[in-house]
Formats: sequence, structure tokens, C-alpha cells
Amino acid sequence: MSKRLRIAPASIDVVARDRMIPASPRKVNLVAKLIRGMSAQQAVNVLGFCKKAVAREIQTTLRSAIANADMNYALNKDLLVVREAYVGKSVTLRRLMARAKGSGGRILKKFSRLTIVLCEGEG
Repeated sequence: MSKRLRIAPASIDVVARDRMIPASPRKVNLVAKLIRGMSAQQAVNVLGFCKKAVAREIQTTLRSAIANADMNYALNKDLLVVREAYVGKSVTLRRLMARAKGSGGRILKKFSRLTIVLCEGEG
């Protein structure tokens, strides 16, 4: 009987997800584009100085991914690189705003999902 050999992956991917960011995916993707391919520490600094309100939410998720890499996989923080940062749609809250003559107008409050994937490499 032959045993199956477990081969360790060449690089470990560390993932952090945020499922309810209170902004449309289009707005979140504008900021996520900034950090793709950057080193993790440089991405945290860029998000700290970004004027968009969503940058704070993305920075929180990125810091969570860095903490996951450090605590769960014992990876070096200085060598982490943002391999992927992608955005998707989440729920949409439907609200009603009163309009003229007793009618109502729909307001759609969109939420988005964010997934950040880090890997160890030279950034």
C-alpha cells in the first residue's frame, strides 16, 4: 500500500474577507486598485493617507490579513505582498423617500464584499 505524499504549497496564501462594507462595489474597487501588487506595509500607509471614506474599511481588512499571516502561518510581515484584492456585490437595502403628491422614491443603499489575499514574496 502506498501512502500519499503531502506536498507543501510553494507559497501560502493568507485571506481576509469583509462581507458588509457600506459602499457600492464600484467605489470600493477604486481604492482596492491602489493596493494591488504592493507590499502590505506600503499598502497600509497608502490607505492611511487616502481621502476616500472606504479606505478606512479596506485598511481594517488588510490589517486583519496581516495579523492572520503573522499569527496563523508565522509569515514575516515585511515580506508580505497584496497578491489579490477583489470586490463583489453584497446585499442592497431598499428605502423609501417621501416625494411630492404622496408618492415615494426608491433609495438603494448598496453594500459590497472585499477579499484580500496576501502571499510572501519580495514586494
